[in-house]
Amino acid sequence: MMNEEQVNVIIQRWRDTPGEHLDLEDYQKFKEFGSACLTHGDSAQLLSFLQDEKNQGLIKIMGCGLIAPLLKDVLERGKSFDHCQAAITHLITTCSPNELLHSLLELIEDIAPGDISETILVLIPHLQTVLLQLEEGKAAGVGLALSALQKQLSRLPVPYTQQQEEADQYGVCRCCHALAAFTKPFIEEVKRKNGNYITNSEDEELRTELLKFCMWSLREPLLEAELNRDRKSALWLFATEIMVILPAIQESLSELLFFNSVKKSPQTESSQSTESRACLAYLLFVQLISIDSFPAVFSPVFVLQCNMEYINQLLISKKESHLLKGLALYGKSLESVQDNSLTVSLLELRSFNSVPKNLQQVLIDCPIQHLRESGLKVFQLFINKLNHEAKHKFFRCMLKTSNHAGVESYIVKNIRSQVEFSMQPGNANRWFQGEELLLLLRLVFCLPKGAQTDLLNSMDRIMETLNLLRYLLIRDKELKSTVSHPYSALSLVRQRGSSRKLMIFSSYLQADAWEELYRIKDEYLKVLRVCISISRGYYSAELKALREDQKLKAKEARDAARSSRLVKSMTVKHEKVSNMSPEAQHQVLQSALVTFDLMESLIVRIEEITEEQVKTPSQTTLSTSDEPLSPCSEN
Repeated sequence: MMNEEQVNVIIQRWRDTPGEHLDLEDYQKFKEFGSACLTHGDSAQLLSFLQDEKNQGLIKIMGCGLIAPLLKDVLERGKSFDHCQAAITHLITTCSPNELLHSLLELIEDIAPGDISETILVLIPHLQTVLLQLEEGKAAGVGLALSALQKQLSRLPVPYTQQQEEADQYGVCRCCHALAAFTKPFIEEVKRKNGNYITNSEDEELRTELLKFCMWSLREPLLEAELNRDRKSALWLFATEIMVILPAIQESLSELLFFNSVKKSPQTESSQSTESRACLAYLLFVQLISIDSFPAVFSPVFVLQCNMEYINQLLISKKESHLLKGLALYGKSLESVQDNSLTVSLLELRSFNSVPKNLQQVLIDCPIQHLRESGLKVFQLFINKLNHEAKHKFFRCMLKTSNHAGVESYIVKNIRSQVEFSMQPGNANRWFQGEELLLLLRLVFCLPKGAQTDLLNSMDRIMETLNLLRYLLIRDKELKSTVSHPYSALSLVRQRGSSRKLMIFSSYLQADAWEELYRIKDEYLKVLRVCISISRGYYSAELKALREDQKLKAKEARDAARSSRLVKSMTVKHEKVSNMSPEAQHQVLQSALVTFDLMESLIVRIEEITEEQVKTPSQTTLSTSDEPLSPCSEN
């Protein structure tokens, strides 16, 4: 351990030695002297040494080495906090800006996980001062600093709920506010240069680095955050700052979203860029930030078409915040589109094909109920915006590819709605009448596995299909009444000309189509009856065996005996029946038998309607007993 006299001798030698003759050992020893002062609580003495006029040449050369120990002491917030802050400030204004930048970037790179936010908050003002002092390479320095800061910030969990954001346990909100303040002088510099209409490569590079900062911020943390314009939270204000920066640095929001002018570095993944722009679209169209400055020349269909890429990117995510924003953006993009206006050609686009598929996965697999409910509303909104031909094609596609009874039942329900709409005066269209309707009905009235179909998992679709069939048969009588007197209709042809001939010809074609419906109906019900009979026998046997197990209470023996039984492979709502408790198994099997009875009662009613139509040619009305039934209906 050196005494004070020895230390003074070394310091004097450093003063007298030109900077180029100082070696690494001198730099290390200088750092050790400073650290020793802090360790022994002599921060005031260290500050006095740094401010001594005689030491300024020495400090300018070797002072950067003291930044790290001073920062450590500041983070500990001991009695020497003020002295250390003053010491750092003095070093920042004395040492070489380039060396300081290098030292500060190293400190940011080496931040311990528990000190991320506090270190960033301490360093940002000093880092800003250093960058403003740079005469050359400022843009590159700003880019390196922002990248390093945001890389560390991305390690922190983003607060999602209001309570988490208000608590700001990890300091994310405070850091975002500090980052926004950090960029302001550089944004002003870009604005001044743009105002002069004279820019060089350095100016363009600075603008590009600020753009990268904005795009990174949109992805992290804003894409992860819960944002609500009714609650001006810290992250909401940060989002507003980002949306203000973009036009300030001459970046058009419409070009960023619709023409993808983001200047991506070679290391930037396209998915990351798409996520950033997806968040930008969400802030603009859902939260309405900066919407007043957005051009109004773009049609709603064009906006929807462009946003589909971002919606798709958000819906493939498993994160709640992404899915929530994706559904909200999808809904807002559709709201502005006129009903029945999206053409079939749009369905040929990749995004219009993939978004409904990803939305379907949300409806089926997402464990969060409010997201499934929101997804179903958006799904119906999308259907409403399709024109008749596009609806027809979309329904065919979903029936062929969804492979999920719940989704298929929803499509069947929409088919009924479209048929009902097309039967109203003035709404006739060929896509939900006649031959085009039969194309759909052949897909609807179909049991892909025939008599081996699992009725328990398919009951949603089957019940909706039977309700549709019953509805069609009831309205079939009404339709036939319009063509039941061909001769009187032919007399109208002679009186009113050839335009009526086309109407009569169409009516005969329609009558032929409904005859085909009877053939489809007979084949479907025949197979369904067999399927119900087989399933009822199987489930009754399972229920009887389960009751015997409960009575005998010989669980081990019975489990071994029943291990190879089919109940082992039965699933309900993606859950194996064999994994359920005996009580739950009993309820499932009993519910299955009730459902089969309900299906059979519907079949009987359909046959009754058919017989009534054969006996009575006059039109009948829909009675209360002919309201649609569901698996939850009572017998």
